[in-house]
Amino acid sequence: MSSPGSEPVEPSLGQLVGEIGEDLSKLLRQEMELAKSEMRTEASKAGKAAGMLGGAGVAGHMAALFVTLAVMFGLGNLIDLGWAALIVAVIWAVIGAVLYVTGRNRLRLVSPKPEQTVETLKEDAQWARDLKK
Repeated sequence: MSSPGSEPVEPSLGQLVGEIGEDLSKLLRQEMELAKSEMRTEASKAGKAAGMLGGAGVAGHMAALFVTLAVMFGLGNLIDLGWAALIVAVIWAVIGAVLYVTGRNRLRLVSPKPEQTVETLKEDAQWARDLKK
């Protein structure tokens, strides 16, 4: 603190460079924390989607088993049981394909890249380039 009437002391070039270095270091640490946070969020989304796919698979398997038997034996009253089983199997293959495509599309919505962090790093790089000018 300066005394009244005296001129304020300006920081030296070395002090300014040191402060910039500290600020950049702090900024990079904050960017890393942001990236970690974004990755945790995306991993959570992927985990939930995978859990839903797994649960759908188990429930679908059980339902398909009993519905298949019921439909197969119902059709078996009209046509040969072997043909009835084949028709039901083809129907379930189509249903399985639809579930697979739906689950795969949901997983595609998960972003593996921390978008916000990438954007702020670009801004930081531009700021550093402008600072050198």
